[in-house]
Amino acid sequence: MQLHWIAGCALWMASAAIAGETGSAQIQAQTQTDRAAGIALQAESRIGSDEVSTSLRNSGLNLRSSSAMVVDQKTGRTLLAKNTDALMPIASITKLMTAMVVLDAELPLEEKISIGKEDMDSLKGTHSRLKVGTTLSRHLALQLALMSSENRAAAALARAYPGGLQAFVGAMNRKAVSLGMAHTHFVDSTGLNSNNASTAQDLVKMVNAAYTYPLIREITTTGSYDVAMRGGPRRVQFKNTNQLVRNKSWDIGVSKTGFINEAGHCLVMQANIANQPMVIVLLDSWGKLSRIGDAQRIKKWMESSRGAKHRTAILSTPGNGWKAAVALSAASGS
Repeated sequence: MQLHWIAGCALWMASAAIAGETGSAQIQAQTQTDRAAGIALQAESRIGSDEVSTSLRNSGLNLRSSSAMVVDQKTGRTLLAKNTDALMPIASITKLMTAMVVLDAELPLEEKISIGKEDMDSLKGTHSRLKVGTTLSRHLALQLALMSSENRAAAALARAYPGGLQAFVGAMNRKAVSLGMAHTHFVDSTGLNSNNASTAQDLVKMVNAAYTYPLIREITTTGSYDVAMRGGPRRVQFKNTNQLVRNKSWDIGVSKTGFINEAGHCLVMQANIANQPMVIVLLDSWGKLSRIGDAQRIKKWMESSRGAKHRTAILSTPGNGWKAAVALSAASGS
């Protein structure tokens, strides 16, 4: 991300603040139970740039993501970090918030919604296999928006919300505030607008929150889904944009990818690594496969003797707190 863009976003955010891809009742009940149990831990990191530079030289990792963060979900401790407070576009990572707002509203998941002309991407001109006039359940729209990052599905979900898009975006921003995501702002439900911006620190909180929704966990870790298209028996397969969910060596609980030119390639996940629940945030990776490579490097490092030794040191050394993190340099799609 160019510094001018980041500075511009920061100024925009400040002025805004001043101006004032089966759901059932059981799923909703389980969601409430999970929330009450407090599965999601909110992690915050306060790592200065000097500390980051020193840790970079010692980490032995070479990530290609401009911003990266790994947090132990059980303890809330930051294990790996780089530029975690940098404000940047988050592209389709946005759709995790979209899903939470839809589910919080407890709207009927089997209710039919239609893809309209207003759901077409006039900003980036992205392609969709959901033609105008397609009718699908709210559940299927969630499936395609979260799993395959279908923008028209995400747009239709917001439009079908009580009060429409404006009310939906308002609910997204209120949800962000309630989660302590102080540096996050949403302007649409798809992530196509680069003004949907956040930080790695805030996205750890959003992933933790998304993990408390059983339906989000189920959908985002589904490898593929066959959909019967309108006008005949033909079925179309929609795949998960995160290929790691189809990799048997990974145990992933929540997943979402994102890409627009302004945001680069992004990936957020909750995953069990070395028998420990972790939250991984990778933003602005420069190549299409770089975010996958970064995640693989992190996993290998965490499972290695070096990674295991470092985790033990963090968990057992008094006074380490949040600053006992190794900051990563940038390795090696929505």
